[in-house]
Amino acid sequence: MNEEQLLKDIENDPLKFGEVYEAFHNKIFGYVYRRTMDYEAASDITAETFLKAYLNISKFKWNNISLLYWLYKIATNELNKYFNSHKYKPLSLGRIKEEYGIDITDHSNAETENIKLQDDLEKHQEFLRINQSIRLLDLKYQEVISLKFFEHKSIKEIAIILAKKEGTVKSLLSRGIAKLKEKVKR
Repeated sequence: MNEEQLLKDIENDPLKFGEVYEAFHNKIFGYVYRRTMDYEAASDITAETFLKAYLNISKFKWNNISLLYWLYKIATNELNKYFNSHKYKPLSLGRIKEEYGIDITDHSNAETENIKLQDDLEKHQEFLRINQSIRLLDLKYQEVISLKFFEHKSIKEIAIILAKKEGTVKSLLSRGIAKLKEKVKR
């Protein structure tokens, strides 16, 4: 997909945003699901991520940096809100449908997607144990560890997503892994 051209197409036809959703939904949903371990919360946060991206797509300026990184950044911000608030309240996706006539929810694959994700997670009990330990870390460590090891992002990519210097990301990753090792040993 030529993202630069797609951004230009979206300016003329907002319905083209559906291509962004189709291309990146599974990656963003997987990232959010692995962070929350809660299907409903992951669905809400992912929907909110794409809603915010849709509403703010005109603010995204193409600099040879994939839209995916921008979506990860939005998702990370939404995850932070979720973890910092016991009452996470996403904006309604109905707003997009009401105001723009676009329905970006596709529930036809939701059950199949949920079953596949559940099966994958059940096969990896070690993942669950480590994930519990990760969730006990400060959010700044959760972010870098999740992006590095669950999303397989490079230090440079993480720095772009989190708007931090590469050295800061390396430091957070190093400290986060050390703290994680301590928690796993217990």
